[in-house]
Amino acid sequence: MSETVSAPGSGPGTEQPYRSPLLERPGAVEADPPDAGVAAHYGGIAREQRRLEAGEGFVDLSHRDVVTVTGPDRLTWLHSLTTQHLSDLTPGVTTEVLLLSPQGRIEHAFSGIDDGETFWAHTEPGAGAALVAFLDSMRFMMRVEVRLVTPAHAVVGLAGLTWRLVPREQLAALPDELGEPAGTWAWEALRIAAGVVRFTQDTDERSIPNEVGLLERAVHLDKGCYRGQETVARVHTLGRPPRRLVLLHLDGSAEHLPVHGAAIELDGRSVGQVGSSARHHELGPVALAVVKRNIPVDAVLLVDGVAASQEALVDPEAGLHVRPRLDG
Repeated sequence: MSETVSAPGSGPGTEQPYRSPLLERPGAVEADPPDAGVAAHYGGIAREQRRLEAGEGFVDLSHRDVVTVTGPDRLTWLHSLTTQHLSDLTPGVTTEVLLLSPQGRIEHAFSGIDDGETFWAHTEPGAGAALVAFLDSMRFMMRVEVRLVTPAHAVVGLAGLTWRLVPREQLAALPDELGEPAGTWAWEALRIAAGVVRFTQDTDERSIPNEVGLLERAVHLDKGCYRGQETVARVHTLGRPPRRLVLLHLDGSAEHLPVHGAAIELDGRSVGQVGSSARHHELGPVALAVVKRNIPVDAVLLVDGVAASQEALVDPEAGLHVRPRLDG
C-alpha cells in the first residue's frame, strides 16, 4: 500500500498554509500562487537572476511536492507507464517524465532521479497526491511502493535549471552551504527564456507533448508501448501539431506583465493564450504561450493590449521532416 502524508507545514485535517523558513530572511517577499509559501525575491530582482545565471546561490522550491517510488520493480514499472525510458536509468542521472491520457494529453509531469534504491520525483505544488493516487492505482502485482514525502524533503533549484533534494529540516541553513538564495521570479525568468514549459502553467487539459516542446526533454521516441504513445507517434511522424509553443518578446513600454491565461490576438481574433510571464534581466518582458499552428511565425501579436513578437519554439511543420525518411 502507498503512504500519503500531509503537505509541508500542515497537519492532518488542517488547512494551514505552507511557509518556508527562508521567508524569514531580510528582504524576502512571498510569491503569489502557485508559488505561495516561498520567496518571489529577496529585494534584488535583476541581481538575483544574474547571480543564479552565473552559478551562484540557489532557489527555494520547497513548496513543490516530493514523491518516492521504492521496490525492486520501480524502474521497469515506471518505464512501462510513462513517456520516458527508465528501465536502465543510471543512478544519479536526472530525467523529465510525463504520464499521458489514452488520447496523448499530459496528465502528470515530474522530474526524477534514482539513487539505486529509490526513485525520487518532484512535481507542482499540490499535484503530488493525485500523482501518488494514479501510480498506486496502476501497481497491480508489481513490487513497488509509492509515497508522498513532501513534509520530510524539499526541492531547491540550482544554476542551469538543475535541482537537488535536501532534508526539509536543513532549509534554513542552506545559505551557509550554497550561498545567497534567489527568488522564484529569477528562476521563472530564466526558465521562460530557455523555453522550458511548466506543467499546468504552460499546459492545459488539451496539451500533447509535441506542441509544447517536450519531445526531446521528456519523451523517448524509440521505447516500447505506453499510454498515449499512438497520438505522440502519429503527430511526430505524420501530422502537424494542432498548436505550437512560442516565446513572446513583449513591448517593454508596458508596466504590467500579461496574466496567466491572457488571450493572444491577431487581427482582432483570439489565436492562443499566455502561460507564464516574467521580466528577464537582459531580454526584458517575456512570456511562454501556445498559439494556433497556422499563425505566421513573423506575425506581431497583441497580448492584453501589448504588442509581442514571436520566437518559434515548436516548428509549425513538425512531422513533415520525418516523411522523407519513412518513404526512403
